[in-house]
Amino acid sequence: MSQDYLDFITNVKRKTGIDLALYKEAQMKRRLTSLYEKRGFKDFNDFYKAMTSDQKLFDEFLDRMTINVSEFYRNAVRWKVLQEKILPKLLKQNKRLKVWSAACSTGEEPYSLAMVLSNFMSLSDVSILATDLDSNAISRAKAGIYPERSLQEVPLDIKAKYFQKDGMFYKVEDAVKKTVTFKKQNLLADNFEQNFDLIVCRNVMIYFTDEAKDVLYHKFSRALKPGGVLFVGSTEQIFNPQTYQFETEDTFFYRKV
Repeated sequence: MSQDYLDFITNVKRKTGIDLALYKEAQMKRRLTSLYEKRGFKDFNDFYKAMTSDQKLFDEFLDRMTINVSEFYRNAVRWKVLQEKILPKLLKQNKRLKVWSAACSTGEEPYSLAMVLSNFMSLSDVSILATDLDSNAISRAKAGIYPERSLQEVPLDIKAKYFQKDGMFYKVEDAVKKTVTFKKQNLLADNFEQNFDLIVCRNVMIYFTDEAKDVLYHKFSRALKPGGVLFVGSTEQIFNPQTYQFETEDTFFYRKV
């Protein structure tokens, strides 16, 4: 690891509590190098100095680092499994589910969860915690306004029921927005709430080192009730679930034993 990147990691951790060393080095370095070169800096030291005095540049760094790529019902087949197999089983154990969308990005995932849960209960009974590291992403999530391409996988009846077309964009209905509480959180550094029935954390683990993943899976396991389920992304299969007190419930769904 080059000295200027090491210094950058140390400085960022001191300033923000974010430990870039827990992210895969090659991917993160490539992403951040293209950003600082685009902005006219010659190395990580120059970039960091500028970031400390320019909030816009700092926000851009956070945006680039946290990879906000999302859409509603991403990998629709998995959401079908959630609706038809996972949720009915969870609802047999408990009529009011404690649900968390971790690393929720710009809000498509927690809002998708609310819409799926509306098949089983009134939206007024749905309550979802949604957390992310990036304040900009959370602001966009709270606004609930999305381009059409984010809605490609949304079932047509759900699209008609819970979205309003607004020019070239779609707005999430207020009744759906009210079900979600957004909070800023650093998954790797912060403590988790406990006793969740369902935790959804998709398409973020792929950016972490194996050591960081191991820490996170243990934390997620402790945060779930026995019988609770962790739902991960479609490139994030856990190959040794028993290490974390999990058993495979379905592809990309893990039940805490």
